[in-house]
Amino acid sequence: MTTPEQLIIIGNGMVGHHLVEQLVDNGGLERYQVTVFGEERHRAYDRVHLSEYFSGRDAESLALCDADYYATNGVELRTGEAVIEIDRTTHEVITDQGRYPYDRIVLATGSYPFVPPIPGNDREGCLVYRTLDDLDAIRAAAENATTGVVVGGGLLGLEAANALRGLNLDTAVIEFASRLMPMQVDNEGGELLREKIEELGVQVLTERATQRIEDGEASQHRMVFQDDKILETDLIVFSAGIRPRDQLARGCGLEIGERGGVVVDDQCQTSDPAILAIGEVALWNQSIFGLVAPGYQMAKAAFSTLTSGDTHFSGADMSTKLKLLGVDVGSIGDAHGNQNPGARMFRYLDPIKQEYRKLVVSSDGKKLLGAMLVGNNSVYDTLLQYYSNGIELPAEPASLILPQGSGAAPALGPDALPETAMICSCHNVTKGDICGSIDSGAMDLAGVKGATKASTGCGGCTALLKSVVDHELESRGVEVDKSICEHFSYTRQELYDIVRVEGIKTFSELIEKHGNADTHHLGCDICKPAVASILASCFNEPITDAAHIPLQDTNDTFMANMQKNGTYSVVPRIAGGEITPDKLIVLGEVAKKYSLYSKVTGGQRIDLFGARLEDLPDIWGELIAAGFETGHAYGKSLRTVKSCVGSTWCRYGVQDSVGMAIWLENRYKGLRSPHKIKFGVSGCTRECAEAQSKDIGIIATENGWNLYVCGNGGMRPRHAELFATDLDDEQLYRIIDRFLMFYVRTADRLQRTSVWRENLEGGLDYLKEVILEDSLGINDELERQMQTVVDTYQCEWADAISDPEKLKRFRSFVNDDRPDPSIIMTSERGQLRPA
Repeated sequence: MTTPEQLIIIGNGMVGHHLVEQLVDNGGLERYQVTVFGEERHRAYDRVHLSEYFSGRDAESLALCDADYYATNGVELRTGEAVIEIDRTTHEVITDQGRYPYDRIVLATGSYPFVPPIPGNDREGCLVYRTLDDLDAIRAAAENATTGVVVGGGLLGLEAANALRGLNLDTAVIEFASRLMPMQVDNEGGELLREKIEELGVQVLTERATQRIEDGEASQHRMVFQDDKILETDLIVFSAGIRPRDQLARGCGLEIGERGGVVVDDQCQTSDPAILAIGEVALWNQSIFGLVAPGYQMAKAAFSTLTSGDTHFSGADMSTKLKLLGVDVGSIGDAHGNQNPGARMFRYLDPIKQEYRKLVVSSDGKKLLGAMLVGNNSVYDTLLQYYSNGIELPAEPASLILPQGSGAAPALGPDALPETAMICSCHNVTKGDICGSIDSGAMDLAGVKGATKASTGCGGCTALLKSVVDHELESRGVEVDKSICEHFSYTRQELYDIVRVEGIKTFSELIEKHGNADTHHLGCDICKPAVASILASCFNEPITDAAHIPLQDTNDTFMANMQKNGTYSVVPRIAGGEITPDKLIVLGEVAKKYSLYSKVTGGQRIDLFGARLEDLPDIWGELIAAGFETGHAYGKSLRTVKSCVGSTWCRYGVQDSVGMAIWLENRYKGLRSPHKIKFGVSGCTRECAEAQSKDIGIIATENGWNLYVCGNGGMRPRHAELFATDLDDEQLYRIIDRFLMFYVRTADRLQRTSVWRENLEGGLDYLKEVILEDSLGINDELERQMQTVVDTYQCEWADAISDPEKLKRFRSFVNDDRPDPSIIMTSERGQLRPA
């Protein structure tokens, strides 16, 4: 049996990990015994979504593989062990813990943040933004800071600014160039980008060169600029570009580029054929590629070289689609138009909607050479396909960047894309690859993803991938089933329309008239709750009525969230987070009487845990008598409206955010929807209520209110998008009425507003046309429907405790009134919790 060669991979970032995946998936481990060195303590993680670390994600959720992936596949992973030298004479890699022999090496050491040589750049509180440990250091420093500055206004600089802003710091960005993101956008785009970012409360200072950093008077640091102007701040984050980590290569005598980087050929081989280099450390054809997609392509080329294949690296497209501080930025090809003499340019600027689009086309107007987008990336996918595949442009190229309804050209359909069209650049998946996976048996989106890994990288191609998959399945005669379940051959939206038009008020009537004849008429766990939600949205009848109870899950049935030990939580509504001392005392007395664990939630509510089923009516009886009502924490409905103290107390507040939050919560508290809805109302641009992470976000201005929509926190955070500005109170609630009711009408089951927005054909532009311009002529109807919901509101718990029949459900055993003996509690920090 042949002894395997010793392959050492130095670097466990995204690109190095991708090479390991190639070796695991394609038989490379039959030839090589692989050892991977990563100097960080964490195994490979997703740096593309690094900023989400400040939005609730942890190192484990960012990890690119399970904890046992390497060991299970026979790969040795040595984290926290840095390679300090490569001895090419003895063919050994040297670390601070030992020497390891090698036959082949792959350098995947990536890059490091460039810190300008400014006197004082090493002071405490001067940090960089690159790794999870860097982010931990920034978070720790922010605990004792109120202001933060990012040095560098490029892609990573704006990511860092977003992180500081998320840590509730007054944030500024300093850029040496005359505009933000100078590599991606031109002067017009940069000015618009600056305008949008400043509206979010981030100060932007361009054409500033920091001369020194010294002790501040009011803050920890004072930054002195070239014109002797100063800026004081508590925290400084350097994000002024990257440099290849080529020290190991320099130390062992490999060829290095004039400005750094390990020189590689098309096979990713260095000047020593036994050593390869991939990712941001590699210099190919005088270029270093700072995106993950080219790094993945290099990893594939390196795998081919290691296994005697013929895949080469021939450069990569650096087109990017980004969302920075919630602002869309897109750059394709020669976006500045300075690489193609004779190129012609088209520009579109809408200063009201704050959108800028630019096309760079060939002199004959037939080929797209580049594009630039700021404020709206909805046409990015279409433009990228024109560029990547050399598709001939329409007779009027400008139509590609015009808004909907203004002579805009239609988006390229999947059938117009050639087989070579790149769908997923992260994993180099073409339309032909997708078609091949379908021909090989992949019969749905999940199957195609599993076979090709498309859309499992940055996720930017998700919508295009689904479009191509659906089209290809349908073209092969495979019906793309969009039914909600086996009992109904309709989508949720279609069922909603049926219920509204026909006035159907029960599940039994709906399934009798429109259910599938070849299935039983009991329904399932998918269609029953969905129909219950539709009925509640349309007619606002109590979910506890006998006709609806069989449709509900446990939480809605008992109007409380079941916990892991069989007890329930009680969450009374505290509108806007405002509560009187008397009501606080009542909550304390109830919690003490029924031995409930008390917890203040992130949505400014008080959650009482550990209530036994049979105690729920008595608990709610006491709360309702004290003036409380249900908080709908158990339902797909409005959960909370978070607020800051606004102009009532805060010296920065410009509007009464508490009053507005209370008014809005009381207006929409009875609305049932496809998924939960959260609001936030901030009294100024300091954004203490975190409104831009909510489904509906409202931020006060001197002239009224700015409205943001379709954001969410959680596992996949999404910034809300600016929808309308400087609204008065009546304009605000009328627009929210329309928006919410249109969402209720058209969203899929269990679909958050953020996902609904991402899947909505036409995107935010279309939504603005419907809601703000009444393009469908339905706004009056939407407002009337919402007013009906408002007028017919009733507290579901008040209704339940006044009905003896409904109260019969609240016992653990059908034939016994005793409490559930299996519930056992223990004490911790002075409160009871599940044992």
